[in-house]
Amino acid sequence: MAGAGTETRLERRVREAAEDAVRRRGAVSALDVLTGLGWVTDKAVQDWRQGRVDALDRLVQAPPEKRAAALEALRAWAERGGLAAEPVEYAAATRDRRPLRFTAEGSAGAELAHRTHWVSPQATAAQRRREEDRRAKAPDLVVTEVQAARECAECGESGTGPHLEEGSAVYCLDCADLGHLVFLPAGDAALTRRAKKASRLSAVVQRWVASRRKFRRTGLLVEEGALEEAEAQCLADEDARARRRERDAVRRTAQDAVFQGRFAEEIRAAFPGCPEERAERIAAHTALRGSGRVGRSAAGRDLDPGAVRRAVVASVRHEDTPYDDLLMSGVPRDEARARIAADIDRVLALWS
Repeated sequence: MAGAGTETRLERRVREAAEDAVRRRGAVSALDVLTGLGWVTDKAVQDWRQGRVDALDRLVQAPPEKRAAALEALRAWAERGGLAAEPVEYAAATRDRRPLRFTAEGSAGAELAHRTHWVSPQATAAQRRREEDRRAKAPDLVVTEVQAARECAECGESGTGPHLEEGSAVYCLDCADLGHLVFLPAGDAALTRRAKKASRLSAVVQRWVASRRKFRRTGLLVEEGALEEAEAQCLADEDARARRRERDAVRRTAQDAVFQGRFAEEIRAAFPGCPEERAERIAAHTALRGSGRVGRSAAGRDLDPGAVRRAVVASVRHEDTPYDDLLMSGVPRDEARARIAADIDRVLALWS
């Protein structure tokens, strides 16, 4: 560890990843830090959770000594901040719910370091409740929609569609004892929630989206009777839910207006020369709910100076430089950004 008053680059990155997790859910885990550092991808974590690999460290893109240093930095940071250590059991999203291993060696010390969740003393009651639910809840069974025909490890039949993957083996739904379930497409949150609650057995259906390099949830497999029960419940209170959606929409609109105003104020504070109308337009664009833009990120919601600057830079790039024209003419993205970098710097200097 670095001496008092100093911080290594790794310790800084661990601290930032930990602080981000604590802001979002009141607690931080080793998995939060490993993914925050970019050492393990979402797909790798998904493969591990579904039991396709025997240990997560086989998929972590960092040497053992560096991983150990990161976990030690996390422990030291958490203890200095008074966070409470709470070990958590991780179970695979497989039919046997077998315990997941973080390390191939499986030593008790290394496993405990990975399984420990650090809970903030400032965590809200709701955050603590969600953290407790997360620890107690068994993982969902997950089946994957395969695009190319795969051979079932049990019956030998080949086919596409949802299959259950366990380790290197793939099973059709019938052989996985899921063939009696019906598919409920994603999209209706109330119907999905009620059908899952009523179904004794269910499985999440996902599909790998190569363009986004991540899995997308496409629906749920549930018992037919549970789906019928859920549909009846949704029909019975459809009017009440519609009124609640209208109230929620009004509330979110008001919240968004306040947040966009604060974001515009942060832009003007960082760039006093930015015209007021332009700052408001940047804030409205980048903070649009559901847009996935920087204003809706965790850093953006916290009005982080870096997020504010990225929003301004993005606006200048598209509105005050020939960047879009370069892209349309076939110039590669990195080269186009390099060509207009000086233009962005000039506008930012003027506004600063």
